[in-house]
Parts: sequence; structure tokens; C-alpha cells
Amino acid sequence: MKRILLVVNKNKDPELVLTKGIHNYIYSAGGECDYFISEDAAHDAENIVKAGIPEKHYDCAMVIGGDGTLVRASRNLAPYGIPLIGVNLGTLGYLCELERGTVLQAVDRIMKGECGTENRMMLAGSSDACPDTIHALNDIVIHRSGKTQIVRLSVAVNGKFLYEYDADGIIVAAPTGSTGYNLSVGGPIVDPKAHMFLITPISPHGLNARTIVIDADARIDITLAERRPECDETADVTYDGDSFLQMGIGDSIRISRAEESVKILKLDDISFLQILSKKMKGYR
Repeated sequence: MKRILLVVNKNKDPELVLTKGIHNYIYSAGGECDYFISEDAAHDAENIVKAGIPEKHYDCAMVIGGDGTLVRASRNLAPYGIPLIGVNLGTLGYLCELERGTVLQAVDRIMKGECGTENRMMLAGSSDACPDTIHALNDIVIHRSGKTQIVRLSVAVNGKFLYEYDADGIIVAAPTGSTGYNLSVGGPIVDPKAHMFLITPISPHGLNARTIVIDADARIDITLAERRPECDETADVTYDGDSFLQMGIGDSIRISRAEESVKILKLDDISFLQILSKKMKGYR
């Protein structure tokens, strides 16, 4: 792997000291390298196209920032089949295998081809209000907006009614996203290589509302239902934490498995459970 793209969160490397150091190191080792500054979630995808990244056939992308930067990069680069590896400059970093001090050693191994890949499933969401399909690696979240009151969300799977939640919202998480927002509201942790959906309510008004695990080939429809006569509730929809649309009463969003998957580079033969144990111990 000689052609490497650096995707950089400038908030985490404001003077680009680490980025330029990696860039120069790759060239000194006989490789080729460009870097792309990730600044605007709403326009990163089109800026990647404008920068000509799809035509340059990079062997991999090294994402410098944290889990959030890696998640955003995966959404934008997955259509081009570019494998990614993360450099954690943030806090926990469940998804980022590398730390600041291990980057250059990792570059050597990547350029020698001493790495494997894991395929991670993504979510695809669309709605009448936003018919374009939008992808997410972690989760698609529907949550109340405006007034501090619960909303009613009706869930159907493969066209058949499943459950109606009175809650602050609902998280539909891919396996990679199980350690994200899903975890913080009490959802289960699953192996990121698994193929399934996790449907987890956010602060549900009821004692029997729990996470529901759905097969990855299912189709999930979530509708903002009428809860009171005023019918003035609204809900925001976010993909991996980035807002894309707002729902009114009667609006629905459809979620399914994306055709594309994300390729994550792996340097070390360490299991997800080992990573989980290490990160959780470090966070206490």
C-alpha cells in the first residue's frame, strides 16, 4: 500500500503538526500521500469529489482525529472502497486502532502490506422528505425536537407493526454503533463484525421497553405518530450524529442495510472483546 490519503479533523490537530509529520514520513519511505481536511459534515462528501479523491485510487485512508472523524470518513469514502484506519486523538476511541505514538510504526507495516481488513455493515435511510439515501456506520437516531416532551414513534418491520414507543426518541444502530449512543442509553454491546440492527428507545415512558435485535436483511419503518390533539410534535433525524431532516406528524423514515460496507484496516490480531476491556478500563 503506497498511496495513502490522510483525512484530518483540524480541531484535533489544529496546526497539522502530526498530519504533516505523517505526510513527510510516507514520502520519505517511498510512498505517495495527500491530505483532506474534514471540516463540514454537510459538505465533506461533495468536497471529497471536488478534490478528485475518487479518481486517485488510494490504497487506504488514515483518519486522524477520533471515532467521530472515522465514522464521518467511512460514510463519505465507503462508496469508493477505500479501507480506513483511525488515529485516536480523542477520548475513548473504540474504532481507532492507532494512537499518536504508534502512527509511524503503523505506516511502515501498512506500506509493507502487513495488515488485514474487517468489513462493517452500514445503515441506509430515506424518507419522503429526503428521498436521497443517506448512509451511517454507527446509527440513525430519531429524537424529539422543540418542546421538552416525549414523542410517539411507531415501528414496523418488513411492513408489519412491531411496537409503539412513547419516548424521547429511538436509536437504530448498526453493530459498529453499539458502543456509541446505543451504549449510553443502556443498549447492548455487540461484535462490530456482526450483521444485525439494534432498535433502542431513548428514555422510554414505560417499564417494558427494551432493545430489540432485528435481522440485518429486514426493512424498518419508523413513523412519528399522533400523541395528542395539537399534533405539533416534531422530531429530528441524525445520521452518525449529523442532522439531516426534521419529521412532522405522519412522516416516516425507512432504514435498511446499505449495499456498501466499510473496510476497516487491522494491524493487530486483537479481538473486539480485548479492545473493549482495554478501553473500558482506561475510561474508569
